[in-house]
Amino acid sequence: MKTGTSARPPVALRGYDRNQVDGLLKRISQALKGGPPVSADEVRAVRFDVVLRGYEQRAVDELVRECIRELQVGAPFGERPGRPRVHPGWLINWIQNARFSGAGLRSGYDVRDVDAFLDRVVSGLRGVAPPVTARDVRESVFRVVRLGPGYEEQEVDRFLVQLAAALERR
Repeated sequence: MKTGTSARPPVALRGYDRNQVDGLLKRISQALKGGPPVSADEVRAVRFDVVLRGYEQRAVDELVRECIRELQVGAPFGERPGRPRVHPGWLINWIQNARFSGAGLRSGYDVRDVDAFLDRVVSGLRGVAPPVTARDVRESVFRVVRLGPGYEEQEVDRFLVQLAAALERR
């Protein structure tokens, strides 16, 4: 999964202005590292021009949503949106019952890599291994297989976004 402020979205025929997107991502990255603050509301208000050979819009929108989540986690406690806590037992059960479609003839994430990572998350939740953070989940990267057992990439990515959000609410 490629998210976070260091990721580069794919380029599309028509997409968001790359300089504008890069500038916002740089501001967010600096804010997360203790630089000049940027609020989640400021990021939500940003609009990008659509140009030829810009960044793919859907990928940028997803990346910006992830950045907003990171900014909210770093916000002072009183400014964080109210969300219920997630019980580790429920989270373990949810992870263990997750099922992903096979990639079929398309490329997909290596089944062994994804399963091993999720096992590591569960071990961390049980306290038998170092805990896996939401950031670890967002920065996870899996080998892509063309032929062989692979999971549908978008399904895994969606699950990992939800998992990262749940880990933040523990």
